[in-house]
Amino acid sequence: MTSLVSVQDLRVSFRLGKSRVVEAVRGVSFAVPENATVALVGESGSGKSVSAMSIVRLLPDNAIVGPASRVEFGGADLLTAPIERLRRIRGRDISVVFQEPMSSLNPVFTVGQQIAEVLRLHLALSAKQATDRVIELLTEVGIPEPKARLDAYPHELSGGQQQRVMIAMAIACEPKLLIADEPTTALDVTVQRQILELIARLQDKHRMSVLFISHDLGVVGEIADRVVVMREGTVRESGPVEAIFNEPRDAYTLALLACRPRLDVKPKRLPVIDDFMAGGGRPIVVTESRVARPQEARPLIEARGLSKIYRLKTGLFARKSIPAVQEASFSLWRGRTLGVVGESGSGKTTIGMLLMRLVEATTGEVDFDGTDLLRLTDAQMMAYRRRIQIIFQNPYASLNPRFTVGQILTEPMKIHRIGSGDDERFERAAALARRVGLAADSIHKYPHEFSGGQRQRIAIARCLSMQPEVLICDESVSALDVSVQATVLNLLLDLQDEFGMSYLFISHDLAVVKYMADDMLVMHDGAIVERGPAEAIYEAPQHEYTRKLLRSIPTGYRPARA
Repeated sequence: MTSLVSVQDLRVSFRLGKSRVVEAVRGVSFAVPENATVALVGESGSGKSVSAMSIVRLLPDNAIVGPASRVEFGGADLLTAPIERLRRIRGRDISVVFQEPMSSLNPVFTVGQQIAEVLRLHLALSAKQATDRVIELLTEVGIPEPKARLDAYPHELSGGQQQRVMIAMAIACEPKLLIADEPTTALDVTVQRQILELIARLQDKHRMSVLFISHDLGVVGEIADRVVVMREGTVRESGPVEAIFNEPRDAYTLALLACRPRLDVKPKRLPVIDDFMAGGGRPIVVTESRVARPQEARPLIEARGLSKIYRLKTGLFARKSIPAVQEASFSLWRGRTLGVVGESGSGKTTIGMLLMRLVEATTGEVDFDGTDLLRLTDAQMMAYRRRIQIIFQNPYASLNPRFTVGQILTEPMKIHRIGSGDDERFERAAALARRVGLAADSIHKYPHEFSGGQRQRIAIARCLSMQPEVLICDESVSALDVSVQATVLNLLLDLQDEFGMSYLFISHDLAVVKYMADDMLVMHDGAIVERGPAEAIYEAPQHEYTRKLLRSIPTGYRPARA
């Protein structure tokens, strides 16, 4: 099989300050064959994105590329090619689809202008020719009403549509290689499925090669022909996708395959990376199934007819009503987990905000242990805020960057007057940090000194400082690597067993909800379309929308597609 791109002995370091140099990629070699999809897989910090961006030399100024490193494309080394030639190659022969489309698309230019710019720059098309071609591209990537979308700005599109625009821009000049850097991360399961199918269809139609970067082997198994597994800047294993899934040789590959929750079993604990690396690929297998805590006679929280309608001003006198949640009724039982699933805009996050009264309900009741939360004054609600806590989706945005971990954990104690003084609160904070698996010196550090998974542990510890009875997890593991995700899920289950907390677990990842939830709600367009025990819904879904969600779950490598 002829190689389109060959990466040889790639070494990349980053200069941090005057004297510190950190090696990110250490002797990585792989090839991307013509008309094939190669996946780079690994956790955050494994070097996969740095390796891919090295191909088009889109590295920051402090990057140092080793002198023996080579990236061969078209008979030339791209690492030493003149910048003029590299500019001609970027966008025309090699294109990139980045992870976050809102950060990649220019907010002050329309979608049509941004795609047309690529065509005029590389193909010298006239304005009319470029417009016609943009409409063709938007049609090809499945954007509805492509002519109308020409004048739309990025913020007027959904996340999935923004990613489709990025793909349209990337394939505008029919490149030989498409680099897709985590293009489906944090997307809804249905949108993720659509993007994967779109990339596969375009790859087959245009006979181009694809370098697909992901941390999720379940996703990779559905699109890749070959897989390169990376960890800590090195290649741990590579080969055809069927060999990686059916006969993995490296312990790290085995760990990545095992960390993601499965749909067929529900073990008491999920395997984590350290289980495999310490045991040489032979971890202690947990065969005991997790058993849900039995329902008590009365639910802890019972919501009845919960609705939220946003009324937006659209003119001088005109108003538009947008129903976010419609007549939602459900129960949350002490010590049990209620999973809430649905696509973006389904109303699942609004449900959590309404329970916390971070958003005020339009109508309805929320009975919490005999008290209607929606009828309390702000002063009365303060006592209940201590009993209901929330873990937000983005740990990078939910922690104050100017506070140390110790300050982050003690601040809510001060507000709610927990502890007799600063010394006692600090001791509690240190104990909480240890309880969620952070090092002893963590309380003296700042959030930017921690990884995403560690920051989420800090957020969990902050919630525990209130000793809550209910914990709302709002997409709290969706942006984490599957290995880190498994660690956080295990921690949440341990804490539930220890403290008897109830969880409202909100997620678009149905495999994770299947593992965590005892009971389940399926939401669509603000309404609950299906509810019941989680196992029963997965085994025999009654609503077509639920069946659609289940069909979209990535299942890894399937021989039928080969």
